Amino acid sequence: MRYAVTGAAGFIGSQLCETLVAAGHEVVGIDNFDDFYEPERKHRNLEALTRDSRFRIVSGDVRDAEATRATVRGVDGVVHLAARAGVRPSFDDPVAYLNANVAASSTLLEAIVELEVPRLVFISSSSVYGDGAESPFREDRSTGIPRSPYAATKAAGEAMCRAFEGRIPHIAVLRLFSVYGPRQRPDLALQTFARCMHEGEPIPVLGTTDSFRDYTYVEDIITGISLALEVREPWTLVNLGSGHPVTLEDMIGELESAFGTKAERKMLPSHPGDLFGTWADTSAAQEKLGFRPEWTFERGVRSFVEWFRQEAERSGGAGRPA
Repeated sequence: MRYAVTGAAGFIGSQLCETLVAAGHEVVGIDNFDDFYEPERKHRNLEALTRDSRFRIVSGDVRDAEATRATVRGVDGVVHLAARAGVRPSFDDPVAYLNANVAASSTLLEAIVELEVPRLVFISSSSVYGDGAESPFREDRSTGIPRSPYAATKAAGEAMCRAFEGRIPHIAVLRLFSVYGPRQRPDLALQTFARCMHEGEPIPVLGTTDSFRDYTYVEDIITGISLALEVREPWTLVNLGSGHPVTLEDMIGELESAFGTKAERKMLPSHPGDLFGTWADTSAAQEKLGFRPEWTFERGVRSFVEWFRQEAERSGGAGRPA
């Protein structure tokens, strides 16, 4: 099979491409190497892939119709990971999020229809669940009111996909819950805390430590995406999470155990865009995809910290992965 992956150089995208190539598929990726965080990290993510003839990268933006058509022409399916991420930064520039997450998705959907690509896997977010959503979050209940511009753009992306139902034979929308692991974005809490602990600095704790997240290890997420590429239904909407939320206190405790040191905490006010807790009901993913996450949070944190230390050594021991 031949697949296209948008956002191919990112945290999840690069590891998905590696998995698909290792399974014998051909993959063409597209990435604009946005400076939301250091583009050099993204180039490094692709180092092994660019040596494999079954992988090709297009340096371009999904909003560019010509570049997008060149990427998806002749493929059997598309995984749309490219997005401007981050709940908190989305308040600073909501128009940029609208362009990157909604306009780009529209351009991609049009290209998929024009070129008769039979399958789309659209990567959404647990952030679409907002005020009023009942825990654990289920796909057949109200998502509530979005808490951030980022959440609103992901909800709009889902709605755009639904509008194309019937014009694309198979569409799967996956709501990802707090993905973590090697290559994680540097702005996310787990890596921010790890960096501070490694450098002997206080960790910035926003709100209270009894807030919770459904942390999901990246390998489980990639398994879920791979399963979604095989779905035969015309429309599928599922949560991809661990189904086992972890409090902020317990997350800090696992990092302390993995690093073998205690964290000094700097307590700060919560951010208005943050939900108090996220918790995925994964029964639909189990039923429709056969998805069953395998990584415990303890095991995942230890794997993440091992990668973090290797990256810190590689960057010269400064404590900040390059």
